[in-house]
Amino acid sequence: MSQLGVQLYRETFSCSICLDLLKDPVTVPCGHSYCKDCIKTHWDAEDRNGLSTNSCPQCRQTFDTRPVLVKNTMLADLVEELKKTGVQAAPADHCYAGPEDVACDFCTGRKLKAFKSCLVCVASYCEKHLQPHYELPVFKKHKLVEPSKKLQENLCPRHNEVMKIFCRTDQQSICYLCSMDEHKGHNTVSAAAAERTERQTELEGSRLNIQQRITDVEKDVKLLQLEVEAINGSADKAVEHSEKTFAEMIRQVRSKQKTEVSRVRDLQEKLEQEIAELKRRDAELKTLAQNEDHNQFLHDYRSLSALSKSTSSINIRPLRYFEDVTAAVSEAREKLQDVLRETWTNISLTETPVDVLLPQPEPKTRADFLRYSREITLDPNTAFNKLLLSEGNRRATRMNKTQSYPRHNDRFTNWAQVLSKESLTGCCYWEVEWRGGACCVAVTYKNISRAGFSNECVFGLNDKSWALICDTSGYSFRHNKVHTPVSGPQSSRIGVYLDHSAGVLSFYSVSETMTLLHRVQTTFTQPLYTGVYPWETGDTARLWLSW
Repeated sequence: MSQLGVQLYRETFSCSICLDLLKDPVTVPCGHSYCKDCIKTHWDAEDRNGLSTNSCPQCRQTFDTRPVLVKNTMLADLVEELKKTGVQAAPADHCYAGPEDVACDFCTGRKLKAFKSCLVCVASYCEKHLQPHYELPVFKKHKLVEPSKKLQENLCPRHNEVMKIFCRTDQQSICYLCSMDEHKGHNTVSAAAAERTERQTELEGSRLNIQQRITDVEKDVKLLQLEVEAINGSADKAVEHSEKTFAEMIRQVRSKQKTEVSRVRDLQEKLEQEIAELKRRDAELKTLAQNEDHNQFLHDYRSLSALSKSTSSINIRPLRYFEDVTAAVSEAREKLQDVLRETWTNISLTETPVDVLLPQPEPKTRADFLRYSREITLDPNTAFNKLLLSEGNRRATRMNKTQSYPRHNDRFTNWAQVLSKESLTGCCYWEVEWRGGACCVAVTYKNISRAGFSNECVFGLNDKSWALICDTSGYSFRHNKVHTPVSGPQSSRIGVYLDHSAGVLSFYSVSETMTLLHRVQTTFTQPLYTGVYPWETGDTARLWLSW
């Protein structure tokens, strides 16, 4: 068949649903033709989805009743003639969707790769099925993005409507019906794009911070390289001056040289690892910033972990290492051994200070604490069944009525306690606002017992948890059944600072100033989780976002 004939075949005698040669062709009232089984399957799917529009897949014209499908005899004869020519209708294999590809939602049989996804239709289209979006006015305002497997996350799981509203109160995307129901009265914006603009600004700020840190750490790496070169040069001079007379001393110099270089190389390797991690994080944020799906952007943005602070600050001392050795050799052989021992000691005492090896100094002001703030939510799978979680799982309220939580092995069965979903390591800060008669603010290992009435389940009454008890009369601290009275100004907000690696846990009364209530110095052997325990019915505890 000529090239013109092939083109005519592709445009006229193929079904726009299966993209194959028409089989038992029928023509609908708008004039478009399809395989009989393909158009019936398309309309059946519309009925199952509650649409019942009996629409044409190409021009979207709808029919009040399902048209009677009559075979198009002329098309059928032409198709039979084309089959005899041996022309194949199937696209190349690379056009079909594989396991990792996004498939066209409108192809039947073997599906083609999607060319675009539509955020309004919540569907993905190959190039053929996408044409109505370019040609028909009704589709002109639809938002097309790169093919996405996560389109269903744009649908409200409760109402099956597209989520076009963002609830700032609960930090989640919702549909119009949600805004009139359980989110009524909340702080909402009419489009996810508005919320995305604000978060995009924050994200760009984070990227600038990362890029600045990369620059700073790269400078530190260069300083370390200079120190390596200085150590090597100084050692070489000392060896050259002494090798003919003091063979044993040369061995000591080389040994110390190796130790010093190894120390600096270790620090250099840590900083290079930090650079790699920062670059990876920057690439991750760049990809997220380019995501055109606003709801997916916000979903992924909330799951971002907080950026850890810089781990190093390199201060290079004057580049002098082995000059004392050279001077000692010049003075006298009998004194050299003592001088060498003294020199090694001095070098060890003046080692380069690197923060990565030292505990971080505890912040002083609330602004300093907020640099380590973490976004924390409560885990419904751990909540006692008379705790009501709300506000995006950040508020826990003690209720009389039992809540309808599913059975879960992580749930506290007899104490009104709940743990955070996020684990806590490194330096972290968060705040808990409590209301009512009393509340317990705690941190605990994940393996704290959950079932029964024993002390092994209660915050502060075992060796796995540390708890500050807050009530209207004051504070107390308990750990492993030891109670410690705590004095300090009354406040409805408690700040908690954790330096996991240094074993520091501090509780603060938060008002216009930060007042230390109690500090723990210990060794933490596992990641920690925050927990709250509202004591009486009506008492509440809320985790505050601090950034």
